[in-house]
Amino acid sequence: MSKPLEDAPTHIKLAVDLIMILEQHDVEPEEVLKALDIVKSDFEKKLVNN
Repeated sequence: MSKPLEDAPTHIKLAVDLIMILEQHDVEPEEVLKALDIVKSDFEKKLVNN
């Protein structure tokens, strides 16, 4: 991991990790966006319920 990324906020590191995983698995961009909508909705519900 490069030094700037080591010092980055957790959400940036997570985003970079997720992008790398999805690119390594050749997931189509349309499928990624559909999946991210589901993930976002799930985590928004968790924020409301906490």
